[in-house]
Amino acid sequence: MASAGPESPKWGSAGSAAFETETPDIRAGRLDPAAYINVFEDLHPPLTRHEAFVEADRCYFCYDAPCINACPTGIDIPLFIRQIGADNPTGSAKTILAENILGGMCARVCPTETLCEQACVREAAEGKPVKIGLLQRYATDHLMAEGKHPFTRTTPTGKHIAVVGAGPAGLSAAHRLAKLGHEVTIFETRPKSGGLNEYGIAAYKTVDDFARRELEFILEIGGITIENGKVLGRDISLEALKAGHDAVFLGMGLPEVNDLGLDGEDAEGCIDAVEYIAALRQSDDLSSLPVGRDAVVIGGGMTAIDVAIQVKLLGAQNVTIAYRRGRESMNASAYEQELAQTHGVVIRHWLQPTALKRNASDTISGIELEYTAQANGKLVGTGEMLTLAADQVFKAIGQTFDAHPLAGSGIGLAKGRISVDAERRTSVEGIWAGGDCIADGQDLTVAAVQDGKLAAESIHRALMRVPDQIDGFAEAVLAGGAAGSTGHMPQPQPSADPLAR
Repeated sequence: MASAGPESPKWGSAGSAAFETETPDIRAGRLDPAAYINVFEDLHPPLTRHEAFVEADRCYFCYDAPCINACPTGIDIPLFIRQIGADNPTGSAKTILAENILGGMCARVCPTETLCEQACVREAAEGKPVKIGLLQRYATDHLMAEGKHPFTRTTPTGKHIAVVGAGPAGLSAAHRLAKLGHEVTIFETRPKSGGLNEYGIAAYKTVDDFARRELEFILEIGGITIENGKVLGRDISLEALKAGHDAVFLGMGLPEVNDLGLDGEDAEGCIDAVEYIAALRQSDDLSSLPVGRDAVVIGGGMTAIDVAIQVKLLGAQNVTIAYRRGRESMNASAYEQELAQTHGVVIRHWLQPTALKRNASDTISGIELEYTAQANGKLVGTGEMLTLAADQVFKAIGQTFDAHPLAGSGIGLAKGRISVDAERRTSVEGIWAGGDCIADGQDLTVAAVQDGKLAAESIHRALMRVPDQIDGFAEAVLAGGAAGSTGHMPQPQPSADPLAR
């Protein structure tokens, strides 16, 4: 988008008296009452049976398919698409859910355009990949509509695992553990379970209360109890969880939000985008939500896109996303950026906030930004300023982990989050972690699901004392190593987990 000049034609210079005394235009009910009924319609309507057949027929069913490697949960994508083509959506859904129990939500919110669909060979050849996400939704929606859970629990093991956090990572771990015969208790801070899926996903991506319905579907496996309103460090302690359970999984997410570092952030009108989206998602009356005439969103990720589009749909006249770097550096995909622009959101790059403008009532009336540039590999301010009118300024510049509940536990941290190994084990015996709270986490729902799955399998092996897999053993047997010279057979490697010895 073209950048405006350094001065706003409406407000004049940043220090004008008129700017400082302007009354913010924030009010509820900006839309006609009837418009709220369908204000957040389904972003991608589901495929019909015929459309699913046609789309499935486009798949080449590649050997060693690149789309599988691009999926963080490793779903056998060609297989589930072939099953759809064979008019077996139930079997297709089982293939999906065996690897990703939150496959229904991931079909709606995953950035498939940068994952499986980007890797699709049709994308490389034609620029038009197979619609993997919509096909996944077609299959999982069909199975959920049948009303029967596809998996059953194995023989009870007598083991009890504590899970902290009922978000995607925690639910994934809990379901896999329950399926393996363990009892699981989830301790969740919020009054509702689901984490990001319930509170943080844009309303137009998950319509018809899907997060709640998927949660109920997951719990049908049995063996999972959720205790809501339980905060780690306040209502429960890590020491007590460890003492009272055979293992602990931490899927705490990122509860804190980064500040802009500007004076006046506590002023009315300067809003945490995550909290606003949560309030929107939980609202029974969208017409009651306060919406400004002019809104500015600071950030370049999915949260920035989500809040900007939703505020625009709720009646804001002017919505601008300001990002400090170029388009290619935004965490939001090119598709999501285009989605925002097609909804009337203006995205302005190479701008960083320098000051919040407040009126005599100490409420936000505008924001001052400085143009930026890349110099010697560093982002620098150019000294050229721009002031935008803003009744509401939304902070969407990332979330941070709160390590205080882990104080004194001995759990190691890296990059401000929990440090884990490849099996999602922490530095403390008997404690695993996954999702956004771990170092090098991808901050994606599908990645959190994979973390929970990997941790659950590791916990099961540790508790049931399943021997570690020996690298190269199967290959050696097939090559005749078992009947020949045993001197060339691979030897077991000692486990790093004392419980697995």
